[in-house]
Amino acid sequence: MNQPRLKKFYQENAIGELQKQFNFKNAHQVPQLEKIVVNIGVSEAKDDIKVLDMAVSELAAITGQKPLMCRAKHSISNFKIRENMPIGAKVTLRGIRMYEFLDRLINTAIPRIRDFRGIEPKGFDGRGNFNLGLTEQYIFPEISVEKSDKARGMNITIVTTAKKDEHAKVLLETLGMPFKKSK
Repeated sequence: MNQPRLKKFYQENAIGELQKQFNFKNAHQVPQLEKIVVNIGVSEAKDDIKVLDMAVSELAAITGQKPLMCRAKHSISNFKIRENMPIGAKVTLRGIRMYEFLDRLINTAIPRIRDFRGIEPKGFDGRGNFNLGLTEQYIFPEISVEKSDKARGMNITIVTTAKKDEHAKVLLETLGMPFKKSK
């Protein structure tokens, strides 16, 4: 099976570049991608379960993997949510699928965002992981606007082995993530 384009780029170019930039003695110290978690919260699922089925099918088309249905852990009366009620879906991508998804996100989906001026680099959590929120799933070419019932947002968490946010940011920039330039 062919190796994903982004993984090949990482192994051939990015490891050496990051090793020189951060003065790592060993190539294994260079930060790398661990996993990508994509999740969708569907608050309308409490009224109509078909909405959740549509969100699950769209998430499966975007990621190429069957999503896990997330259920409510506790009952919340103000939101009319009962325990074990389905309220969302998530997918954890690793290995080949992770690199292919990130490649499609960076090179195909993000450029399709309206009025895009770069990703805000405030999404780092202090441990080298990056969170990205998208407002609609239509930026992915796998989703047809005619077949979809409504625009849904999603959260994408990119987990790296980096210990510091600056290392993770440079890793993602090297892989092609278009962050906003600081003034």
